[in-house]
Amino acid sequence: MKIAIISDVHDNLKNLNKFINWANNNDVSIVFCTGDLTNEESARYLAEKFNKNIYIISGNVELYEPQLFHEYKNVHHLGETGIITLANTKFGLCHEPHFIYELIEKRPDLDIIFYGHTHKPWIEKQKQTKIVNPGTLGGVFQKATFATYNTETKKLELKILEIIK
Repeated sequence: MKIAIISDVHDNLKNLNKFINWANNNDVSIVFCTGDLTNEESARYLAEKFNKNIYIISGNVELYEPQLFHEYKNVHHLGETGIITLANTKFGLCHEPHFIYELIEKRPDLDIIFYGHTHKPWIEKQKQTKIVNPGTLGGVFQKATFATYNTETKKLELKILEIIK
């Protein structure tokens, strides 16, 4: 199963649209959004254009009410942090880096934690847990990026939006 991980969209609908088109054409089964979609238009756009499962974490500059997702059966809003097990892999999701430590303390058996906020793609390891930031899909202060993770091969990839087809 292929998972796409996005963060820090910051209302860039052009980049969000390009990402969704890529995801829909590249067998992405699930999207993890680690915060800062920002406004209701972006939140609805993601929910309506990617009709498979989406797991969303609140960022620090959200302008939408999480209740808007109640009308979308494919969207699971997890609050500030979330833990999901898929295909024998335990994922932690958060936006701000300080939540990483709370997730590890709560669940030291997590395989991967995805986070956002810094806008910089990053990978590190703490004990057995990979800590991964997919960068900023909105292209704020950095090139627009997102990540993919294949649960079968365990392959993690960073994608630069301007060079995807």
